[in-house]
Amino acid sequence: MSLWIFTACDSLLNIDPEFTQDAENFFNTQEDFERAIIGVYDMMQPAYLNIWIGEIASDNSIAGGESVNDSRGLHEIESMTHGGVNDELRAVMRVNYTGIARANYIFENQDKIDFSGKNVILAEAKMMRAYFYFNLVKYFGDMPLIVGRRISINEISNTPRAPKAEIYQQIEADLRDAIATLPPTVAETGRLTSGAAKALLGKALLYQNKYAEAATVLGELIDNNQGGYSLFSDYSTLFYANNQNVAEDVFTIQFSGLQGGDYGCLICLNGNAAVGFHSIRLYNGPLYADGNSYNLPTQDLYDSFADGDIRRDATALNLDEFIAAQPNASEITYAIGGGGHTGFFNNKYIKRLDERGLPDDDLTSPLNYRVIRWADVLLMAAEAFQRSGNDGRARTELNKVRSRVSMPAINSSGDALYQAILDERRFELSGEGYRFFDLVRTGQAANRINGFVTGKHELFPIPQVEIDLAGGIWNQNPGY
Repeated sequence: MSLWIFTACDSLLNIDPEFTQDAENFFNTQEDFERAIIGVYDMMQPAYLNIWIGEIASDNSIAGGESVNDSRGLHEIESMTHGGVNDELRAVMRVNYTGIARANYIFENQDKIDFSGKNVILAEAKMMRAYFYFNLVKYFGDMPLIVGRRISINEISNTPRAPKAEIYQQIEADLRDAIATLPPTVAETGRLTSGAAKALLGKALLYQNKYAEAATVLGELIDNNQGGYSLFSDYSTLFYANNQNVAEDVFTIQFSGLQGGDYGCLICLNGNAAVGFHSIRLYNGPLYADGNSYNLPTQDLYDSFADGDIRRDATALNLDEFIAAQPNASEITYAIGGGGHTGFFNNKYIKRLDERGLPDDDLTSPLNYRVIRWADVLLMAAEAFQRSGNDGRARTELNKVRSRVSMPAINSSGDALYQAILDERRFELSGEGYRFFDLVRTGQAANRINGFVTGKHELFPIPQVEIDLAGGIWNQNPGY
């Protein structure tokens, strides 16, 4: 099954389709600006790429699927044999630069008219531009930094990769501007808030090892909590569709069950593509619906949970155990894909019978993607406080997360506390696309990921076709 999401563009930065409306005839009304910002929001929807790669590149999941040739790029990422020719990695680059270009298009025309609320639209665009650049720098390191304008295909060969420190500087500036303008709460579900911008800023600081600054930002978010955030009481049902947009949701990408694109244009979808791909191949039984058996949790992940931790089963569905517990177990059937089988399925983003969208319901899941939820904020804060010398506050935030699932409090200090926080991130957040990047940024990837080469696999390779389109002025990342 091919996962091409763009079919008509030759360059990652040349995104405008033929016959697009030009700026002279656009950005003349408030409605035009509203339409443009929705276009930027749309480019956050390929979140399935982050879920897949962030888990499959780690010790949490294998690629799965129909065969090893089904999304070969994911299988190469699983085995750490990926290189400069990889459809999924190229999609990551193209999606995020498309989002940046759409945001920059708004800034290019921000002075055409004035209206009440324009400052909020510009703040939303800045936060999303920061999000897109954060994705790029996590994956690829140094990247071309383009701010305030689109860029034509003819300029690509003259646009070098900027050092990642400069990109992070821009990310921080955009997020601080967004924090100053965005409201703490919104009437329209899914619109960005100052709390979401603060949480993303805290994460960007943490990824740079700016622990004291991250502790300040995240501590203020927790202490002031103008967004009214809190942990959802029942972790076992947190990822059900009827428990979306709750107080735990800080930064969420919205999806619906309506028909959008198809397998030839996953970028066009209204639904969350990850869900159908994660689901059980040819399954016929209660609660769940059939899917494509991608991104399968490992035995190692399942075994890492302590006895009695309800997050284990909420994260990794042990399918045979689930079937054995049903009254009609002998009537329940499923198939095993040739791309690998672990016996486990991603129980957070999985298709359930009563949560399906319109046909083809593999592509129309209404399950939102939680980019950052409150538990992540608390654990990021715990890490930032511990690394900046405040073990007491670190334990406080860590144990809030553990208390929600009735796990005993952690009383350790120093390096033991730090490791407990990192372990807790795995227990709490697995299946959500964070694991690989957590292992890399904390220096633990080589000890946890089979085939990981230090000095190489901390970054993914720049797609070779984009190096070629840039006239060869972009050097490939080390080792590839």
